[in-house]
Amino acid sequence: MKIAVIGGGSTYTPELIDGILQRHDRLPVSIIHLIDIDLTRLTIIAAFAKRMVKAAGRDIDIEYSTDIRLGIRGASFVVSQFRVGSQKARHRDEMLGRKYGLVGQETVGVGGFAKALRTIPVALSIAQIIQEEAPDAILLNFTNPAGLITQALKTHAPLVKSIGLCNVPWNTRIEIAEALSVAADSVEFDYVGLNHLSWIRGVKVDGIDRSTDAIAAFRGLTINKATPGDSPAWIQSTIDYLQAIPNYYLLYYYEERAWIDYQHSNPTRASEVIKIEEILLEKFADESLVTKPEELMERGGAYYSDSAAELMADIHNDAGTIHIVNTLNNGAVAGFPDDAVMEIPATITKNGAKAITLNPMREDIDALVRTVKDFEMLTIDAAVTGSEHSALLALLANPIGPDSSQARELWRDLRSENNGLIGLFNE
Repeated sequence: MKIAVIGGGSTYTPELIDGILQRHDRLPVSIIHLIDIDLTRLTIIAAFAKRMVKAAGRDIDIEYSTDIRLGIRGASFVVSQFRVGSQKARHRDEMLGRKYGLVGQETVGVGGFAKALRTIPVALSIAQIIQEEAPDAILLNFTNPAGLITQALKTHAPLVKSIGLCNVPWNTRIEIAEALSVAADSVEFDYVGLNHLSWIRGVKVDGIDRSTDAIAAFRGLTINKATPGDSPAWIQSTIDYLQAIPNYYLLYYYEERAWIDYQHSNPTRASEVIKIEEILLEKFADESLVTKPEELMERGGAYYSDSAAELMADIHNDAGTIHIVNTLNNGAVAGFPDDAVMEIPATITKNGAKAITLNPMREDIDALVRTVKDFEMLTIDAAVTGSEHSALLALLANPIGPDSSQARELWRDLRSENNGLIGLFNE
């Protein structure tokens, strides 16, 4: 079995290697091929991955190259975790939001829009190569904005078997399980929405409804632990309104003003990650290091290794387990098209993910999800057709996007800052 990793020079990669090593008995990988355009980073990460494999006593060959066709050829799984424009582009995205008095973040609002325009053309070109070099492979898309990119793949590369993946549902299950003092694999979520726009409406433990206890535990994990100076956190009234456990990223919508105020006196997340990555790469280059360092948890994406590797293992073993992934709706959520990509529970088999039918969404949740899905579809149309009209409508449709008076100037700035990186919109 071969796994190809697009963006193999990412500091996330050792997380993925660790997850595969822990499950090698269930996921008998023989080759992991790391692919990246940055040969310097790639060489460091590949050497560290080889040491990890050797220390674990596993028989896995670590290959690496800048040749994407070579890397994908013959793969059973392709993991997508690339970032067009590196952290520098992410920093510009965050600053673009701040310039216009908006939320500056990499996956939502104007930042997510810019990242999507950079990423969609590359993701679709990778999908074409998968069709040609590994037509039976399953593509696991971790590349952000994960739901939007998976929607683009499902819409414009339907022959590729793709599943969108996010670590947030996995992390939340671990946090709630620990708060309830139960095993994580005993916890089941009634989970609905889109990537970075989702709600846990109910929680069962070993089949018994523990929703009230779980929501109370969530209060303890967030509201009760918040201290002055921290980034915005949930407030009691919001949880009372929702009677659900909201995805962390919903703070950007429900506490938009608090986030904008917070940005005034705090650095961009990109600038923080750049510093963390410098430390990580220095550690990865240390030839005595054979296990992932603690600093990797500061990078973000905690438990990505578990969510990605467990999903691959369950697909390989035709497990019939339930994972929360980004996949086609196909009637699971009432009122949404079959071809809409949702982040919902799905049964995992050797054929991929099949969405599980859920209760309809409450009106307030439905309204926000519908609006953001419309934004996603307009963004995809803009990226694929080069329509400036669709791009401007996408900005206006986004719930945390610009006013109409700002949209054209913001769009000009976005194009200027991303020239050479945004496909059909390059000048």
